[in-house]
Amino acid sequence: MQAILVSIGDELALGQTVDTNSAWLAGRLAQLGIPTLKHETVADDLPELSRTLQQATTQADLVLVSGGLGPTPDDLTREALAAAMGVGLEEDPAALAALTGFFDNRGCPMPERNRVQALFPVGGRTIPNARGTAPGLRVNLNGTKLFVMPGVPHEMKAMYVAAVEPELRAELDGASGGRPAILTRKINTFGIGESDAAQRLGPLMDRERNPTVGTTVSRGYCSIRVRAECADPAEAQRKLDATTQQVHERLGPLVFGHDDATLAADLVARLIQNGQSVATAESCTGGLVGGMIVDVPGSSAVYPGGWVTYSNALKQSQLGVPAALLDVHGAVSSAVVQAMATGARDRAGADLAVAVSGVAGPGGGTDEKPVGTVWFGLATPAGVQSYRARLMGGREAVRDRAAKCALQMLRFTVMGESLRQIRWLEQMAS
Repeated sequence: MQAILVSIGDELALGQTVDTNSAWLAGRLAQLGIPTLKHETVADDLPELSRTLQQATTQADLVLVSGGLGPTPDDLTREALAAAMGVGLEEDPAALAALTGFFDNRGCPMPERNRVQALFPVGGRTIPNARGTAPGLRVNLNGTKLFVMPGVPHEMKAMYVAAVEPELRAELDGASGGRPAILTRKINTFGIGESDAAQRLGPLMDRERNPTVGTTVSRGYCSIRVRAECADPAEAQRKLDATTQQVHERLGPLVFGHDDATLAADLVARLIQNGQSVATAESCTGGLVGGMIVDVPGSSAVYPGGWVTYSNALKQSQLGVPAALLDVHGAVSSAVVQAMATGARDRAGADLAVAVSGVAGPGGGTDEKPVGTVWFGLATPAGVQSYRARLMGGREAVRDRAAKCALQMLRFTVMGESLRQIRWLEQMAS
């Protein structure tokens, strides 16, 4: 069985809203051993919707649709589906009763416009919605199973879990030969580019290999995607674990976790394990480093606090940076980040401290210090060092990547690893 996912709405097609439904559904289908062929996003256009649904059901065994089931004139999924099937719409008394009850329970009459939500294509059926007013739809079209669910994520997820997945599981479990196991894992790294990662992974990325291995870059992270597909779930797990181990061996400490793990969470866990603490001193990142750390539950055990010293005056008064250093070298310099890191470590009584100062843009750059120039100071019991990076992208990207660099620097320090392994810290200063 193979699936196509269709998301409906002008806001999705125009890029005003990110489609998270398809990603979630694809993950759930993979757990069942159902691969997704493609994701499609369609605007609220009746002819195009009808054509898309008709075509999708000729290309896959299963089509999951989300969106377009509301009560307003731009909610056209019912009409589009009926047109694709060549049938009319009829009213489901049970769905209408549920709609009426939904509003009665809230002490208000049902608007007449909501009555349209009880309509479904002749030959299909409605699916109850325990979280909202829009019933789902279940039809067969061109021999393909097609489910339509609400676009509101929490309503869609609840309906899928309650009504869609059980039907799919029952069919798959009853099929001869059972169903394949598809297991996936995302291995997260920071400090290496996609091409460098691919070179290190080498034959692991052969597309004929099982498990398959691919790379994805997002917000500075390079993630390694591993997918194992086998008839036997135990064999799929064994293959997944073996390839994961090979990826770790090739990428070493650049790997900081799997799936939803964060760089900050791994750093905090290592600090707790080592009984160490860390302080932060930030200028261009404006508290991003400290914010990422305190997002981790339990971080109070290792993070006494930090400073956001955007102005030179605060760098002097809060961190003890000498005015002469600022006058001679400027805030974005080796000397100043070293003084910031030393001041933060001493004042917080921490084992480690990291300082960040840079030119995030879009203005403020010079020939000597172009936009994207960021200096990092790292203070440890052994002394203080400084590192420079040239980061690409706009202001948000520079600040975000600088904060992640600071976290990875701290993580490598705690692990006893050389910071030269972090791609953007190739240029260093004593």
